[in-house]
Amino acid sequence: MTIIEVQNEIVEEFSMLSEWMDRYSLLIELGNELEGFHEEHRTDQNLIEGCQSRVWLYAREEGGKIYFEADSDAIIVKGIVALLIRVMNGRTPSELLESELFFIDKISLKEHLSPTRSNGLVAMVKQMKMFALAYKTKMENQ
Repeated sequence: MTIIEVQNEIVEEFSMLSEWMDRYSLLIELGNELEGFHEEHRTDQNLIEGCQSRVWLYAREEGGKIYFEADSDAIIVKGIVALLIRVMNGRTPSELLESELFFIDKISLKEHLSPTRSNGLVAMVKQMKMFALAYKTKMENQ
C-alpha cells in the first residue's frame, strides 16, 4: 500500500467512531499492538525531545527503506507513534520526505490532544523525517 492508501485506511477506521472516547480506545489498542521495542534501543540518544512523556524512536535502513521501532511510557502516545509507524514504516527516504501526513488533520487528532501531546506529535513526525533525510544523504554519498 502507498502512504496515501494507508492514511486513507486510517481516516476510514477513525471515521467509523463518532465519539472521541472510542477513538482514544482505538489509540490505546494500537499502542498495545505495537511490536516490541528492543531494550538496547532504549537510550537517551533515541529519546524524542519535545514530548511530555518519554518516547523512544529508533530507525534502521534496510534495502533502501527505513524501518522504525518505537515505545512510550504513555499509552495514548504509544498509540500515536504506532499510527505514524503504520504510515511511514518500510518507505524510502524520498517517500517519507515528500509525504504529507494528511490523516492527522482528517481525524482531528491534534485538536483532541493536549498542547504538550500535540507538540510531541509534531516532534515525532519531525524526528522520523530527520531520519529519512539522514539516510537519504548517506545513500547518495555511497
